[in-house]
Amino acid sequence: MLDRWTMPLTQRPLRGLARCLEQVGVQPDQVTIMAFALGLLALPLLAVEAYGAALVAILLNRLGDGLDGALARLTDRASDAGGFLDIGLDFVFYAAVVLGFALADPAANALAASLLLFAFIGTGTSFLAFAIMAARHALDRPRFPRKAFYYLSGLTEGTETVLALVAFCLWPGHFPWLAGVFAAACLMTTATRLAGGYLTLRSLPTASY
Repeated sequence: MLDRWTMPLTQRPLRGLARCLEQVGVQPDQVTIMAFALGLLALPLLAVEAYGAALVAILLNRLGDGLDGALARLTDRASDAGGFLDIGLDFVFYAAVVLGFALADPAANALAASLLLFAFIGTGTSFLAFAIMAARHALDRPRFPRKAFYYLSGLTEGTETVLALVAFCLWPGHFPWLAGVFAAACLMTTATRLAGGYLTLRSLPTASY
């Protein structure tokens, strides 16, 4: 929901950082993989309740997630392979963070973490399934022209997810409630994406089932 406003604000500083990386020969896929590796550090850090360090790992991952695309566009290296790698590792990272909170306090957090992972499956599958169909029908992406994938907007997008992860780290004692609220928002996103995607594809003259 907030991506349409936050993404334009981040492009200029990301381009500046991307120029620095270009000068030293860093490749976009290298940034993607490094960001993922840094993000995965959040899993063991959360498991041992090092929430401040985990938050740093999460923020570095999100910085890298924006930086790889900026670098790819700057160097004219944007590709389907890079977009695929980026989104695939994103979903693994999100799941790893939730797992980290479950490991930190299984008795208090496991149920909420399971609910959130269930909700993530809904947002992820509706995101990717529609992207496949959009590519088949050559649909454009007017709101997010810099994205590798077309996807329907929803209540929970990248910005909301980052804010949720930050909140989890800042107030870990409230993780069950925070995760429950965010899971409910993700389920609403799944429902609206499924309905919107179905109606969009059904309206196309060449839609197939």
